[in-house]
Amino acid sequence: MRDLTSIAEIRGAPRIWAVGAVHGEASRLKTLHDRLEPRLGARDALVYLGNYLGHGPDVVGTVEELLAFRRRVLAHPPLRVAADVIYLRGSQEEMWQKLLQLQFASDPRAILAWVLSRGVEATLRAYGGDPDAGARAAAGGTILLNEWTRTLRDSVRRYPGHDAFFAGLKRAAVSNGEGRLLFVNCGIDTQRPLAAQSDAFWWAGRSFSEITEPYEDYRRVVRGYDPDHNGFAETACTATVDGGCGFGGPLTAACFDPAGAVVDRIDI
Repeated sequence: MRDLTSIAEIRGAPRIWAVGAVHGEASRLKTLHDRLEPRLGARDALVYLGNYLGHGPDVVGTVEELLAFRRRVLAHPPLRVAADVIYLRGSQEEMWQKLLQLQFASDPRAILAWVLSRGVEATLRAYGGDPDAGARAAAGGTILLNEWTRTLRDSVRRYPGHDAFFAGLKRAAVSNGEGRLLFVNCGIDTQRPLAAQSDAFWWAGRSFSEITEPYEDYRRVVRGYDPDHNGFAETACTATVDGGCGFGGPLTAACFDPAGAVVDRIDI
């Protein structure tokens, strides 16, 4: 059965803003927030589609900006409540959590090399970690590796709110509007029900273009990261809100009405 705590439900929002992959580009995110704030309507929902970390120059600053903007938009009740701001777990956040639990991996050296090659090195260094030290710990056994990951977890906790931010990430979000929208990080496996997607939310991205009919009862599936970096895209039943931020492209946010149509868009 679906873990209901892992799927956010968007109820009664007149519009839904979705923010694509950020990849450590904190300055772009701040500029986007400055443009977005006056365009947020009363009870609009705001969904961040994951991949806040990795690749870019300011991972810590990105998380700080996400937390700061949430405080700003929630400071004006009754316009918005906490449930109207949703953060999804992206592939970068999933890999970061795997790294923080590396002592439990059956092959820690292979896992470490794999996540570092996919952009996690920027996150590791941002929180004071050293890839070479990690490699030595992975080769040195469980005790050394446990100490190395403990130091990283302690470093995350030194930034107020960061640990809770990572712990509170959702796997997906669904709306209950006229068209029923499904928001994910990278992709879905259309052969599985939503309750059984497992890690497809992060790794099924390259089959996203093959979705040619509505998935389950959702009029549209909206994702925030395209591993092929093809930019913002729409089809009849999907949308990709990824301008390529972190890979030379803009940071993108799109606004959806309850039926799933894009009614506004920001590119920074």
